[in-house]
Amino acid sequence: QVQLVESGGGLVQAGDSLRLSCAASGGTFSRYNVGWFRQVPGKEREFVAAISWDGTSTYYAGSVKGRFTVSRDNAEITVTLQMTSLKPEDTAVYYCAATYGRYLKAEAEYRLWGQGTQVTVSS
Repeated sequence: QVQLVESGGGLVQAGDSLRLSCAASGGTFSRYNVGWFRQVPGKEREFVAAISWDGTSTYYAGSVKGRFTVSRDNAEITVTLQMTSLKPEDTAVYYCAATYGRYLKAEAEYRLWGQGTQVTVSS
């Protein structure tokens, strides 16, 4: 059973960059589509970005498009979310998730989830 482990969160200032990684433990991401979601306490988890299993398609929420980039390595072990020009409203717990499904912006589509990593952006 593949397990997902996020890393790379932390405290940064507005305008800074941060790179989150999602590692597949006990297997690989082979043929999994992978998404990133985030959640602020008291609010629903929201879609951030996703990448198709073959890396040919990427999807972004409007609020992060142009600032965040999702990628995956050829060994299918790590999926990365590069975040630039961070804003205080990007503060959240970020989760990676994996699915064989096609509706990559839908939280319900994902069956594997990591434990989350905190990103805090100060103004």
